[in-house]
Amino acid sequence: GLGLEDLETCERTFSKSNALAPTTRYTSIFHRQQAIASYFEYNDEYEVYANLSDFLYNNYKQALDIISDSRVTLPKLMHDLNVTHESIFEDWLTEEKTYLQGLRTEPEDETLQMEYFQRLINLGASKDELDASSSVWAVATPATVHGLASDESATRRLETARRHALENYEKDLRFVQELERKLSITRRWTPEDPDWQSAGRLVANRKYQRALDTLEGLVVARIFELTKMNRSGTGYKMRKHIAKALQARSAAIKTALDRYNTAARALSPPRQSLKWEEVVEYAFLADFDLLRDSRNDVSQRPWASPSARQATDLYFKTCRAREEITRLNVEVRRLATYLRDEEHYLCECQRQAEVLHPVLAHQINLRRRVRSRFNSRHLQRLQDIATLPGFSGILAPGVCTSNDAGDSSSTPNITIPAQLTHALSSSGTSTNDPSAHSISAPEAEEDFEEEEEDVSNMEEASEVLDEVLRIATDSS
Repeated sequence: GLGLEDLETCERTFSKSNALAPTTRYTSIFHRQQAIASYFEYNDEYEVYANLSDFLYNNYKQALDIISDSRVTLPKLMHDLNVTHESIFEDWLTEEKTYLQGLRTEPEDETLQMEYFQRLINLGASKDELDASSSVWAVATPATVHGLASDESATRRLETARRHALENYEKDLRFVQELERKLSITRRWTPEDPDWQSAGRLVANRKYQRALDTLEGLVVARIFELTKMNRSGTGYKMRKHIAKALQARSAAIKTALDRYNTAARALSPPRQSLKWEEVVEYAFLADFDLLRDSRNDVSQRPWASPSARQATDLYFKTCRAREEITRLNVEVRRLATYLRDEEHYLCECQRQAEVLHPVLAHQINLRRRVRSRFNSRHLQRLQDIATLPGFSGILAPGVCTSNDAGDSSSTPNITIPAQLTHALSSSGTSTNDPSAHSISAPEAEEDFEEEEEDVSNMEEASEVLDEVLRIATDSS
């Protein structure tokens, strides 16, 4: 499974970046791409990384709360449902999946039978039209005769209507004969035949499903519009436009609801009728899926009752919570390992670069400061995770299996790029000449204070990490 992942990460990321769109509307392609790249770089460095430990803590706490709640609630629901073992929920899920997959398409035989039924209806209507046109006679008397030309025109109109009725009848008859060959029907159906009545029920079910599809589409569109209307950043004109659309949508939903209830009452036995208050509360597509059954009464199945669905959802949510904890135990230790390895790696890179290329060493120091400013927060959160009731992981840093060049766990070996060496030599300075890098007293004092602050932060982070490891060892 996916643990407690809701698969909405990309949606939230794109929604969050929508605020960038107005600033890039009239920029060039280059500046637009530059703004987007800078935004996501900043988001990665100062928001995603900064909230990483909070994300792990919140997910761990949420998973533990779900498991704790299920230990009390799930046995009560199982007792009310007379469910003796949790494996029944797995069987229910399989049965529901099989049921929903069967709703994708209609069986071919049923489709042909419904088509044959409709063609017989059309054939009967065209036959009645032909009989009516054939029984029409033009009776002329001395009082009604107005001239030979007018009588001839009336006769031609009657003959044309009769010919059209005959053509329609023959066309419908060819369709009926073709379907009889496909269905291997030896005797044409009549309204008294059981096959005729069965096909009529299938057609009524189809009308019911089409009415349900229309109602579902309108309700889902209404949900989306309500969400858009309440979203921050939506302007006044857009809100007024959405409000008018909602009024029109509400009228359309009421009309579709009336059609649905009419089609539901036409079934045998009649299906569940819906009220306006019920429809507007539907927020999930699954609420409509349970109304789609056209061959069996799904409401009588054990997994279709509200209490059974609540118990099933809680059971599988508990399973996903256990998977989430298993994964978080890995990620928590990974974070502790990364914090240790990354700090050691950057410090060693800076130490080597100070001898070969002080300017590059300064950039590495800036990079280390960006990362280390959040490390104390991460270590505190790791300590909070370790003190959660039910924590089952290990906070002791492990050994990273990836030791490629540039990885945090690898051994640094600084190599100055040729471009930087050439740029430094062309400026007339030497990396081995101390006088070339002399700085003024205020600058030296400022750098010294920054170095003291960095050393203090490193010592504080080390103390916090040692405390976290001590607590984790004592709790285990």
